[in-house]
Amino acid sequence: MLTLSLLRHGKSSRDDPEPDDHQRPLASHGRADAEAVGAYIAAHGPRPELMLCSSAIRARQTLEIVLQELGAPAVDVVLEPALYLAPATAMLACLRQTAGQVRSVLLVGHNPGMHALALELTGSGLRRDIASMATKFPTCGLAVLTFETEDWALVRPAAGRLALFLHPGWLA
Repeated sequence: MLTLSLLRHGKSSRDDPEPDDHQRPLASHGRADAEAVGAYIAAHGPRPELMLCSSAIRARQTLEIVLQELGAPAVDVVLEPALYLAPATAMLACLRQTAGQVRSVLLVGHNPGMHALALELTGSGLRRDIASMATKFPTCGLAVLTFETEDWALVRPAAGRLALFLHPGWLA
């Protein structure tokens, strides 16, 4: 069985009136949400073996905070420029390249692709969680899906079971 955790980056800062979107950092609220979600993952799992992350500053900062909350042992991290504002198809293509020995992946990315990918891969799970996720995939939202396969290349639409959908506001 494979486990995929989809984490949307934390809320970004809009302090600079004309920043390059790729360079926007996390807002203080985004940092706090990333800490809360990272602490949740550390306490309840699933602990990823591999983290795939957009190269955008806000995504990388979200990842760094989650890694701090997870602590040891170290997790393999791949910064993937192709995940920056990627559509669901590009995210899935990246995921399908994951080595077979890796059983748990956390992907840090952006909407609308993140939301679309979560909905596309979900085939079963608790109705209330699926409905909540369908309504909104907030910043620092976390969806955990499991797949009854041993090969990431075989992950298909509607083949995942939504094991968890977490809104960071629920952790306060």
